[in-house]
Amino acid sequence: MNLIDYQDPRPIYEQITEKYKLLILKGVLSPDEQMPSVRKLAMELSANPNTVQRAYAELERQGVIYTVKGRGSFVSGNISLKEQRKRELRERIQLIVKEAGEIGISPEELMEGLGTGGRTSADAAD
Repeated sequence: MNLIDYQDPRPIYEQITEKYKLLILKGVLSPDEQMPSVRKLAMELSANPNTVQRAYAELERQGVIYTVKGRGSFVSGNISLKEQRKRELRERIQLIVKEAGEIGISPEELMEGLGTGGRTSADAAD
């Protein structure tokens, strides 16, 4: 599992956090599935256990995982992660549409080619 990109300027704990959230959103990790132990994941990633612990603490703070004392960390069954991601994506899209409008690009022009693999509707007719 490749969770760390050393070319990424973000801190390692943030990268771990984002990768696990993505794995959960994709359904790779199921609700109530046990997460690797901090020590095991730190060894797999050749990372400091404190870094992994910080990532787990952040995931728990966000409600993505929960900890059972003496047993470990588990994926939360909470569907709010997907809803939160939808909300974030909508906000990003709104900002892009606003920025495009400020420089004279219409929403229709901006949407051109999306969903056709980058081809325009004229190309699709060919």
